[in-house]
Amino acid sequence: MPKVVAPLTDIQAKNAKPKAASYKLADGGGLYLEVMPTGRKLWRMKIRQATGKESRLSFGAYPEVSLSAARAKRDAAKKQLVSGIDPAQAKRMEKLQRGIVAANTFEAVAREWHTHKLDTWQPRTAENILHRLEVDIFPRLGKHPISEIKAPLVLDVLRQIEKRGALEIAKRQGQVCSQIFRYAIASGKAEVDPVPGLRGALKSSEGGHHAAITPDELPEFLRVLAKTEGRMFAPTRILMRLMMLIFVRTSELIETPWSEIDLENESWIIDWHRMKMGKKKIKPRKVNHHVFLPAQGWVLLRELHGITGGNRYLFPNQRDHEKPMSNGAILAALKRMNYSGKMTGHGFRSLAMGVIKERLGYRHEVVDRQLSHASGDAYGEAYDRAMFLDERRVMMQQYADYLEKAATGKVVAGKFGRAA
Repeated sequence: MPKVVAPLTDIQAKNAKPKAASYKLADGGGLYLEVMPTGRKLWRMKIRQATGKESRLSFGAYPEVSLSAARAKRDAAKKQLVSGIDPAQAKRMEKLQRGIVAANTFEAVAREWHTHKLDTWQPRTAENILHRLEVDIFPRLGKHPISEIKAPLVLDVLRQIEKRGALEIAKRQGQVCSQIFRYAIASGKAEVDPVPGLRGALKSSEGGHHAAITPDELPEFLRVLAKTEGRMFAPTRILMRLMMLIFVRTSELIETPWSEIDLENESWIIDWHRMKMGKKKIKPRKVNHHVFLPAQGWVLLRELHGITGGNRYLFPNQRDHEKPMSNGAILAALKRMNYSGKMTGHGFRSLAMGVIKERLGYRHEVVDRQLSHASGDAYGEAYDRAMFLDERRVMMQQYADYLEKAATGKVVAGKFGRAA
């Protein structure tokens, strides 16, 4: 018969004193407390595997692991043995799995995803995405194992962004997080993307369009601009006027090098590499953009050349002339005019489209080419190079003349006229 062992008591475990050599206090069922010469007390369990080989399990130190907790571990190990499972091997696998989970934190997976996507992004896009993750997401979510992150935790992180009033950023960060979770699922590091479950829980931003004034509000805007120009640096004043006249994208204007400008022949062609569709890593649109400055625009550029012509860019950064002006320059000028929230750099494009279509009567596709929008048809790029160039040149001059008339209040609501 197996030897009957009296169970240990907590008092016995607590009062056990170290000796010159380690010794054991048995509890029964293979469980014992080993008292080391150093005074440490370790829970062990002797087991016999199906092969007849003896081994032992470690359950931790007393009193961190209590007597009752050690017995629970012993009973669980016995159940595994009955089921033909090696408890030692199971414990090693569990430890390994915990290590894998701990290594696959949200931040670790997010950085892996970011590296994987680098080939599809422009450097500035990649930099901005990583920066926003480091600022808004990693401090609160980064250390959590990605497989254990639930919807409420993600919601809390995004609501912290909302509290700053950055509703659009919160929305975009949610989209980025969703991409990271889907990458983790595909990589076997997570099973669920919790972001879709947040639908309706975040605040909605007011519309998806950039703020822009209407054609009817144009005369007052021009009056305020003229009144405020005296408080602007000359390059900023010219920047605002050029945005009105040519309505290219903000980055396309402030990043323009003087090498693109031919003042003698009055020609400005933006290389396709600098255009939004040209910057795409996959299937970029390789079409140079003809800006077509009106006469008023060339007057402004000649004035600007006398100020910044010795620099690389039309609008150099005040601190580092090797870099272009900040994107925030136009927003700062609009704020000075008290148009913050009512108008944006992109808003000049919406305004121009409204005026040219509604007041000048031009066809949508002609305005679209001047805005450098993708045509969506098989012959769009050929049209851009051949069919609309002359018409766009006339259109841009008529638009500039309309702005002059609007500044003096001499425009009417009807058609201003366009090229045949």
